Amino acid sequence: MTPPMKNFQAFVFDMDGLLIDSEPLWRLAEMSVLNDLGVGLTDEMCRQTMGLRLDEMVDYWYDRYPWPGTPCEEVATRILREVTHLVKTRGEALQGAEALVRKLRDRHCKLAVASSSPQSLINCALARMDLSDCFSVLCSAEKQEFGKPHPGVYLAAARELAVDPKECLAFEDSLNGMNSAKTAGMSVVVVPARGSHGEFPVEVQKFASLVDVETWLLA
Repeated sequence: MTPPMKNFQAFVFDMDGLLIDSEPLWRLAEMSVLNDLGVGLTDEMCRQTMGLRLDEMVDYWYDRYPWPGTPCEEVATRILREVTHLVKTRGEALQGAEALVRKLRDRHCKLAVASSSPQSLINCALARMDLSDCFSVLCSAEKQEFGKPHPGVYLAAARELAVDPKECLAFEDSLNGMNSAKTAGMSVVVVPARGSHGEFPVEVQKFASLVDVETWLLA
């Protein structure tokens, strides 16, 4: 992939595990709520659902370990409440995230977030990182018929940006997210989540952190 910024009209960021180190917080929330229902989740098991929308993640575990009495919708609400509290109190931007976003903003680039997280959590996380004023478009997969790896949330971001998906560069950390952006027709670079580097095809452009992405992109 050719690196110069001029090849792209817009830049679309995933959020969890890419901008903010929230994947461990998601796993804590999932284990706290689902283990109370007898599911017996482990940290490693939670990695199976990285990048999925909250309701689809809950359905995933209910299909495998059905619990009695508590509707999936209520379980999702409990997990969202818990992870929102954790993001507000413990959420930290990942290395290079704030600098890259602000530099692209200062160059008057079109920026969007395309996340599996609910809109309320997107707003919470961006406020925590003081990046709320950097993005003109915030797209949550909760507003789409399907979550990632379906391309809906990325197509919605391109539509709201008024940019052809082929002229967008997406930034992802999960396989589900990468597939979502690629299916939407976007170019994608990946900063693999810890322990997931081997999941991605060898031809995918991968970086150790957004610091390295910045060096490549703004060279």
